[in-house]
Formats: sequence, structure tokens, C-alpha cells
Amino acid sequence: MKFGIDSGHNCPPDTGARGIKFEDNLTLDVGNRVIAKLRALGNEVVVCRPSSARTVTESLSKRCSTANSSRVDIYVSIHFNCFNGQANGTEIFATSDAGNKIAKPVLDEIVKLGFFNRGIKSGSHLYVLKNTDMPAILVEGCFIDSQKDMNLFDPEALANAIVKGLTGKVSSVPVRPVQDQEDDPDETILKLQKALNQLKITDKNGKALVEDGFTGANTKSAVEKFQTIIAVQPTGIADTTTWNAINIILAKRIIRPNHAGGAVVRYLQYRLGVDNDGVYGPQTEVIVKNFQRQNGLDADGIIGPASWQKLIG
Repeated sequence: MKFGIDSGHNCPPDTGARGIKFEDNLTLDVGNRVIAKLRALGNEVVVCRPSSARTVTESLSKRCSTANSSRVDIYVSIHFNCFNGQANGTEIFATSDAGNKIAKPVLDEIVKLGFFNRGIKSGSHLYVLKNTDMPAILVEGCFIDSQKDMNLFDPEALANAIVKGLTGKVSSVPVRPVQDQEDDPDETILKLQKALNQLKITDKNGKALVEDGFTGANTKSAVEKFQTIIAVQPTGIADTTTWNAINIILAKRIIRPNHAGGAVVRYLQYRLGVDNDGVYGPQTEVIVKNFQRQNGLDADGIIGPASWQKLIG
């Protein structure tokens, strides 16, 4: 069987919702697991998520074109819902009898995990279901703004449920999870040194830190520099506020113009040589677009995966 697997969004400006968790992280994590597990079971898998797009419509069109040109047997788009903090559960969209037949066992397996069954619904309004040539489904795994659903959510279990629903089988192949850096609890000195080096924060002598796991004058001066950049008291001690700022920058969230993003925007402004007031205004947008042009990127002013890759890897 040849599957087309589409981890929803993850292609700026086509980005997902933000609730308790960030949709892009979850769709990519679950999608990667589904892809690996399907392949481990002997299936062919075509990754339908594009690497870049100028518009949301182009992003969606590329997904469909990949599936159609590859002549996949079944197309599966993986998403998560976000609404009002109260809605919860799983639903799957399809547009044909064939799609409904594929959706039912997938939905049955997911609701076994404890999610409320919201049913199989018509996806006649959804671009990727309207423009793919094969039976297709769009899975809304659960609600990322529902604490109830987030307490139930486990990417490995959800991926297993989707794969079992599609194939009748489960693969236990180990999959490297997508780390949400914002949730990283590691606050060791070695991690601090590695993080500051990744963020290109040098010591008082303008040098990268030696990653030795020991606190010293150079590490303290680099911490002070970072704290000054993000506009907190420069104590040289990596407190909770400092770690929160480090981790949210390393999480590489998508940043758009007019985004008052505090520490993240201040860091971006520092790296790009513009006054770091923490507000992504017109002056910052000009500098961001210049940076993108200089690095061969689409000059859309959106700091997404490609721009973050150039900045911090």
C-alpha cells in the first residue's frame, strides 16, 4: 500500500493553531511516527508536507500535487483542533464513501484512547480533500486548547491508533520524538553553555563558551549579556525567567510582523542589529526581509523554520 502522509501546517505562512500546545509541533511529531510505523510494516509512504510555500493556498496545493503525482493509494492529513477551551474529542473528515470506510477504523482506534467520539464529518469544504485524486481523510486528533484532551494526548499512542486503523496492524518501531524545547526541564550548566553558544551569545571577550559544565566568569558574563538583550536584570545567574526565555527562543516559534513577542523578538532584533524593543514593528520587518534576501529565503518577514535555521541552526 502506498500512503500519502501530510503533517498539517508546518510550512509558513501555513501555520497551525496555538492552545495549551502548538499544533505544528504535534502534527509533525505524530506524523513522523505514523510515517516510520507504516514503513516498518512494509508500506510505501510519500511525505506530502512541502518544505516551503509563499501562501497558504500554495502550501495546500503542493500537498495535493505531491499526493496526486505520486499516485498514492490513500491520503491522510493529520491535524489538531482548537476552539473555545471546552470542546474536546476526535473527528475525521472525508468526502466519499471510500474515504468514510477508511476513516471509521481510524476513528474507532483513536476513541479507544479515551477521546470523545465527534464522528466522521463531510470534508467537502477542505482544500486537501477536494483536490486529491484518491480516497482521503483529514484527522483532527483532539483539541489542543482542551485540558481534558491534552491530559489524554500521547503522540505514540495516537500514531499507533492511526496506523492500526489504516492497516489493522501496529508497529513498535522506535521513533525519535519531536522535542518541544519550551518544555525542556534540563537546566544544567552544560545545557546552559550549549544553549548560549547555539544562540551566538559570547562571553565578555567575544568568544564562544567552553562547554565544560562548570560555572565561571565567562559563562556568567554570557548570561549577563543575554539577560541584557531580553531586558531583565543582568545578574549572571540563570534564573527561571532566563531559562524560560532561552527555551522559548530555542523552540523556534513562528514570529510574524506586529507580533509583540517580548524576549523572542528582542533576541531577533539583537541578532539582526535593530533596536531591541521587543515589538516586531515596521523597522524590524525591513531588517528581517533584508536578512531573508541575503540568505536566499523568501522575503516575507515571517520568522519560520528556514529563517530560524539560518539564525540558530
